[in-house]
Amino acid sequence: MKKEEKNEIINGLVAQLKETNHFYLTDISDLTVETSNQLRRLCFNKGVKLQVAKNSLIQKALEKSEGDFSELFAVLKGSSAIMFCETANVPAKVIKEFRKTNSKPILKGAFVEYSLFIGDNQLDNLVKLKSKNELIGEIIAILQSPAKNVISALQSGGNTLAGVVKTLSERESK
Repeated sequence: MKKEEKNEIINGLVAQLKETNHFYLTDISDLTVETSNQLRRLCFNKGVKLQVAKNSLIQKALEKSEGDFSELFAVLKGSSAIMFCETANVPAKVIKEFRKTNSKPILKGAFVEYSLFIGDNQLDNLVKLKSKNELIGEIIAILQSPAKNVISALQSGGNTLAGVVKTLSERESK
């Protein structure tokens, strides 16, 4: 591979790192062509970009990027692929779903919103992360809950109060 090609790959990775606030480093070695195509298809369907690159090129891209990714350099061994996505937990869900039928990909490390996750044992934690939209939805539901309770109480009390007034007015007219 020529130096220009390497620089092109590094610059492409740097651009991807700047566009997204999270990425996953995985090991997809030993997957057959058919299996890796299935993984790529699943990633595409879920909005995850999967890119295979040499560890040295990934490391150089991380060094050129803003942020301290030095802890991830230790996991850049063997065959590596990098997964990019707009939603933090989607690549973890893709890995989990794909591993129902395969032994790989294995999570080497992940960077999610200024936090590093090292090792495959972090996969469950990453799956449980909530997206920004999920968190906003929960906050709105929490804020609406007291208002709904007040309105419900007023409405049920209004019906009861109206019934009492009606009964009293019928008694007096008799």
